[in-house]
Amino acid sequence: MTAPTLEIHLSEEQMTEALRTDARVGLTASPKWLPPKWFYDARGSELFEQITELPEYYPTRTERELLRASAAEIAAVSAPQILVELGSGSSDKTRLLLDAMTAHGTLEQYVPQDVSPAALGSAIEALSRDYPELQVHGVVSDFTDTLHNLPTGGRRMIAFLGGTLGNLVPAERAEFLASIAAVLETGEQLLVGVGLVIDPAILVPAYDDAAGVTAEFNRNVLHVLNNRLSANFEPDRFSHVAYWDADNEWIEMRLEATADMTVHVGDLGLTVAFGTGEQLRTEISAKFTLDGIGRELAAAGFDVEQTWTDADERFALICAGRR
Repeated sequence: MTAPTLEIHLSEEQMTEALRTDARVGLTASPKWLPPKWFYDARGSELFEQITELPEYYPTRTERELLRASAAEIAAVSAPQILVELGSGSSDKTRLLLDAMTAHGTLEQYVPQDVSPAALGSAIEALSRDYPELQVHGVVSDFTDTLHNLPTGGRRMIAFLGGTLGNLVPAERAEFLASIAAVLETGEQLLVGVGLVIDPAILVPAYDDAAGVTAEFNRNVLHVLNNRLSANFEPDRFSHVAYWDADNEWIEMRLEATADMTVHVGDLGLTVAFGTGEQLRTEISAKFTLDGIGRELAAAGFDVEQTWTDADERFALICAGRR
């Protein structure tokens, strides 16, 4: 077994400074907003794991079953020597790809990227034990800052799963996809998982479950601000809102103030007023049509090579080759 390695490009101090910047910019904007990456402290990650098991939340299980059904074919059409995964988390679903790619006989190295050194360290130790034939090289970074550090020395595939691409607005998606294309060689590939536009009657409950777990997850960003920036939010005074924006084809998660209030963010010396009913946007989750995501990939320099969807056409895995 080759010992796993962990490369750190993002320190705790850098994370805190990024949070300070995002909080100052977002809380003084009109309308107010915060990036969704700040949901994920230890408690937020635990809540999200609970969300993935909820009956209403179809994306994770749909993508997992799609990977289970398609992994062997993905391995055959891609045959990478190096698999890089952006936002890898626990790499749970990715094991389906690793199984197929190691069985196919080409994969030599797996490079999972995430922001948490502790979580990624645990994941790569387990992966190294379970896949002793692979080099496992973890990278701690923000996924938007990882690309220039990608390994070379073999045919690469970058995987970006979980529908996370939908957390970026169109201009951000265009820049991000172009940056991936810029670091890949001609013929190397991107495997991206995206949620598809479906009936809002199914889509909205996935982000507003009956048990209230998503609401607690949404409010967790306020706990993060309290804990890390000495803010004094009262999270229970904010209600969870999930709104389908049909024009932009995305779900917005928002927190709505249930009363007039004033919040102080101690580390920023910042006082923020909320009026009753005022909303703070915490996430967008864009959904796609196959034609639409195909155009976005083409504009970034990719050709769609193969697409896999579930029987209900709720989710898609797209393998795109760098031109």
